[in-house]
Amino acid sequence: MTVSLPRLAVFDMDGTLIDSLPDLAACANRLLSHYGLPPITPDLVRPMIGDGVTVLVARLLDHAGPAAASIDRTEAVTRYMADYTPHSTDLSRPFPGTIGMLEGLRDAGWHMAVCTNKPVAAARHILKVLDLEDWFIAVGGGDSFSTRKPDPRHLLGTIELADGSAHRAIMTGDHHNDMATAIGAHVPAIFARWGYGRPEMEAGATVGADSISEITHLAGELLPT
Repeated sequence: MTVSLPRLAVFDMDGTLIDSLPDLAACANRLLSHYGLPPITPDLVRPMIGDGVTVLVARLLDHAGPAAASIDRTEAVTRYMADYTPHSTDLSRPFPGTIGMLEGLRDAGWHMAVCTNKPVAAARHILKVLDLEDWFIAVGGGDSFSTRKPDPRHLLGTIELADGSAHRAIMTGDHHNDMATAIGAHVPAIFARWGYGRPEMEAGATVGADSISEITHLAGELLPT
């Protein structure tokens, strides 16, 4: 008798499980202030999220214009991470309904994992402080593998870390990177409409969800057993 692997629900982190925009924006403004640059509003930081810290910092400095042209980008990234890590949970919280959704998946026999472009140490720190760590059997960070989202190998590597299989997994995220990594890995994708991604980023998703509380039901529809 063949025993099937448990179903695996993989989640993006920022804008999907966790409302991290307040801390990301606060850190952004501390970085800009250090370089004597004007502050930026959270609404402008929101679309900069999703491609990892190096790209976020580059977008912040690009937004600042010519005044930031001479700033060493590598040094700025190092400074941003040194500031963000100890402050990454000052204001960040799980989206309302997250715990109930995770409970529903667990009760239905699912395993859960995180696939994020955030550095894995920072991701694990945040999950631990927000009392989410024990829900996930694996965390694939942006520096866990030689590739990261949107490369499908990031998702496939995370699934492997979780002792899962792509044909028994789904991916939930709020960014086109999440949809692209799922499509490339041939994994069903749920687009998190409550997150930070623009509506057009839903392109290619298997299904969209308006709230995180819908995930348990949608996951069961995508992989019934």
